Parts: sequence; C-alpha cells; structure tokens
Amino acid sequence: MGSFIAVDVQFASEIRLASKECLERGLISAAKWCSDLLLSIPPNVKKPGLMDPSSSAFSTSTPARSQSPPKHSTFADQSPVLTQVLTQPTIPLTPGASLYPRQFLALEDSGDLEHALEAQEEDVILTGRSYFEAREFYRVNALLKECKSAKARFLRIYCQFLATEKKSQRDWHKLDNNRHQPPSPVNQFLNDLLDLVQDSVDPWLLFLKALFLSRLSRREEAIESALLSITGFKWNWSAWTLLGSCIGDGEELSSLLQLIPLPSDHPLVQLFQIKTLNELHNPSDNELRLCDRLLEFFPNNLWIMSLKACALYHIHDYTRAEAEFDKILTIDPERIDDIDIYSNILYVLDSRLKLSKVAHEFLALEKDRPEVCCLIGNHYSLRAEHEKAVKYFRRATQLDRTYISAWTLMGHEYVEMKNSHAAIEAYRRAVDVNRKDYRAWYGLGQAYELMSMHNYALHYYQRATALKPYDIRLWQAQALCYEEIGRLREAVECYKRALIPADPHEITINLKLAKIYHTLEEHSEAVAYHRRVVEVCQADLRPIHDYAKSSLEVAEYEMRVPGGDLLLAKGYLEQVATSNAEDVARAADLLKHVKTLIQNRAEFSTHTDAQRKSMDGSVPSRTSRSDDSSAY
Repeated sequence: MGSFIAVDVQFASEIRLASKECLERGLISAAKWCSDLLLSIPPNVKKPGLMDPSSSAFSTSTPARSQSPPKHSTFADQSPVLTQVLTQPTIPLTPGASLYPRQFLALEDSGDLEHALEAQEEDVILTGRSYFEAREFYRVNALLKECKSAKARFLRIYCQFLATEKKSQRDWHKLDNNRHQPPSPVNQFLNDLLDLVQDSVDPWLLFLKALFLSRLSRREEAIESALLSITGFKWNWSAWTLLGSCIGDGEELSSLLQLIPLPSDHPLVQLFQIKTLNELHNPSDNELRLCDRLLEFFPNNLWIMSLKACALYHIHDYTRAEAEFDKILTIDPERIDDIDIYSNILYVLDSRLKLSKVAHEFLALEKDRPEVCCLIGNHYSLRAEHEKAVKYFRRATQLDRTYISAWTLMGHEYVEMKNSHAAIEAYRRAVDVNRKDYRAWYGLGQAYELMSMHNYALHYYQRATALKPYDIRLWQAQALCYEEIGRLREAVECYKRALIPADPHEITINLKLAKIYHTLEEHSEAVAYHRRVVEVCQADLRPIHDYAKSSLEVAEYEMRVPGGDLLLAKGYLEQVATSNAEDVARAADLLKHVKTLIQNRAEFSTHTDAQRKSMDGSVPSRTSRSDDSSAY
C-alpha cells in the first residue's frame, strides 16, 4: 500500500475553500463534511494565513488550470473498464479524445468572466441564499431567474428541484391508505430540470445533472456526469456520495476506481472506497487498515472513526465496533450521526442498561431525528415491547421515507409479533428504497418462511446471498428451506458454502451435514463430519456433552465396517462411558461389544499367524530343494 498524498497547507486551504463553496450553494452535508475534515487537520499543518486563497487550485465556480485532467487519462486508455461501467456516454467520444470535453477545458479561459459575473450578482446571490435558508425555494427561483453566473444558476435550479420534491411528497401523501399510491413519490419535473443542465460544463451544474439522471434511473449517464463533476471540483463530497449510490457491487467499484481522475492514494479516493463498501455491507480488513492510515493524517476525525466503527459492525466484530463508538461519544457526546448503528451493536451484544441509558440521553437531545427514533425502537425491542418498537420505527420512516434501516427493523418486529403480512409490507418498502441492501431481502425470506412458503423464501434468500455471498446466516437459511422441501442435495451444497467463511471451531454446520448424509445413507460422509466435530471439541477442551453423540456415531461406524479402527472406537466409547452424558448406558453397551470384537480380532490374528507358521514349516524352501538336487 502506497503512502497518501501529503496533507499540508495547500491541502487544508483547498478543503477550507471547498466548505465555503458548498455552503454558498446550499450543499449543507458536503459543507459539514469538509468542515469536520478541516478541523481534524493538526494546527501545525494547516497554518491558516500563510496561504493566499487566490492561489488555491480552485476558483469560486470554475476549475482552475491545475485541475485539468492528466494527459494520460483518456477514453482510449480506459476503454476496457469504461465499456463495462459507462455503457451509454452522452458526450460523443473518439479514440484518443480526452476524458473531459473540449468545452469543459475551455472554461479555464473564461474564469475571469465567471468571476466578474459573480461579483456583479453578489448581492442578488446573497439574498437568494437567505431565502434558501428560510426554505423559500420558489422565491429563490424568481429572484435569480435573470442571473447569468454559474453559481446563481446552480442555486436557482437546485431550489427548483427541492421545491418539486416537496410538491411530489405532498401529492404522494394525498394517496395515503389508497391502493393506487406508488411505492415512493414520483417527481414529474425531473426531465424538465435535466433540460436546464443538459449541456452544462460547470462542475456544480454537472453534479445536478448527475443527480437528475440518477433519479431518472439512467445510471450509466449519472456515473459519467458525476465523474466529470468530480474532475472539475474534487472536494464536493455530495458528488462522491451520489457516485457511490450508483454502484451496484464491489466488482463494479473496483472498475470505477480506475476511472476516477485522482491518484489511488488520494484520501478522497480512499474515503470514497470505504464509504461505498460500507453501504454495500461488504467492507474487509483492508478498509479497516485504510481507516487507521487516514486517522494518522486526520487525528480524531469523528467521521472517519464512525466509518471504521461501521466497517467493524458490517464484518460482525461487534465488541471492537462498540469500543470505537464509545470513543466517538467520549469526544462528542451529542453526535447523532450513526447513533442508530451504535444501537444495533448494543442490541446484538444484549447491553440492555447501556442501550437504555443512550436512548434516554438522545431522546432528550433530539427526539425528531430518524436515527434517534431508531435508537429508541431498538431499546423497546430489546425489552420485548414490540408494539412500542414498531411505533418508533414507523415514526422514523415518517421523518425520512428513505430510511431503510427503520423499514427493515420494523419488519423484524412484525416477524417477532408473528404478523407476516405486515412484515412483508415493511420489507418491500425497504427494497423499494434500496435494492442493494441484503437485509431487506433476507427479511422477506424469513417472513415467507414463517408462512411455510419455502419456495418464495428461497427466492429472497438467494437475492440476499447474491449481495452478501460470505454471510453464513444466508447460506444456512437457504439450506433449511431446501431441507423443508426435501431437496437434500441442494441443502448439502448450501451448508458446505456456509463452512467457507465459518469459524474453524464451528460444529453446528458439521452436525447438520452429518445428519443429512445419514438420511441419504452415505454413512462414510456422515462419519467424516462427526469425526470433525469430535476433533474440534477435543481441541477446544469442550465438555463431553457437546460431542458425545458424534463419538458414538464414529465408534459404531468403525465397529460396523470391515477393517474398522476398533481402538479408536474403544477410546471414544470409554470417554463417553465414564462421563455423565445422557448416552452413558448406550456407550457402556457398545464398549462391551467393541472389547469383544477386539478380543476376537486378536484371537483370529493369532490363529492365522500359527497356521501360516505351520504351513511354512511343512513346505520345503526352493533353496533346500536345490541343495538336495545338487547332492544327488
């Protein structure tokens, strides 16, 4: 792993300017992200005041010359990957052409004009920003209608988008409890908004173009526009987030990373990789190492620490994830971001008192945040108060209809309440929000399994497994369904797949495989898994109760087959017979039998040896006969 790009005065200055630029355009989340990153840079590194802001690599709205794409980054160079990821480019391409259109590069020469337009419209833009803060989006649109600068155009079109989103949600809620209500609000104005930015080359307007294309499910074109936006202004974290939402799996992410116009060791690329894999529920130890490296350059950055905690959660290292969240809350006790993930961890660890304490603290802090509602729902769920848990999970979805965790957890509660139909409805809402989240598909499988509809359950379990192929639970769930419908061969294959990522000391799956093979009358295979169980339990010094039955199965098999290992059988049976396991009586009877078999085998062996010696003595050897012949 190479070293990261140096974090220095220039680097800090770029982040500082990016935060201002995002804030001026109403991209609050991106501005907050940049500000948090800036604060975590050590003071001796950023040294504000030594760097003239005008010398930064970024202008207020157009890309600076230093941000031009590298000469080697061309469509021709990237064509193998591009064909896979960007299959429908909207900009005409020719072999050897730059990844970025000629008009985009021409903007470098019009930077002075853009500055002049912004200076001329400064007061109007400032007023528009005040209307934006007051959520008066239609007033912003009317005020900035005649403005020419790219910043004013961005603010106007973005406000149009937010206004139409609000209208779409109002129209959608009018159909509540109506069977004609679509799964989610539909913005009918997206195509009109897209026309306003269709030919834009400004990086901020390209971000809006990517946003509209993404909402219209034109994924490939959205990816291309997001890449062009990042090329023009790399510190717009909203563009990175949008790009990540367009990625379907880890393989596609690997291909896309080669197209990003930044070095692979740039912190932005690393942060994007970790966040995207977290959202795909597929991080690895490599992402944890990247988090540790990033924290060396951005000490105590809560966002990166939270990223690491979420990665630990997704790889099921709950104890370390809890410790990481504890450190975050020690630094900032009022940080609400990702508090729902923390509550999931406490729920899994059965930390009732701690979860109760955190729930009461954050309820007093901010009761109308979806994450807090989810936290309180987990608190009630752990206390088995499922009706109250559903109430808070539903409240979370009312505050944010795209909050997939709340929909999924609500489904889990309905499963606990044996209300399969309500659970299926909740899980379907989660799938409508994000089809890449395996938890909703897994929940649908559980709900249909509860209704004994195993073929339906299998379908959904397979969808979940495709998204998370190394999750043991998903393979086990499939195997159980196959067992229920009598397809034992498929069940065996699923259990074997579950063993791949399983703990080497795991015995439950081995026991299930042994049971199925016994049913299939493939006794040698069954005994092989029983023997594995005995070996693991003995190595771990587990009590005899855990492997007494497997010991008996192995012993009986060795006693039954010709040439079996009777001494091994005798050793296993003696262990069980001298214990207080429930199979003591059976082990004692088998032990008597095996001792008889051993004695019989010994007697037979002795008798056979005697006969062989007798025959050897009565038959003259070839040598003696030859000697007699010579003498004659």
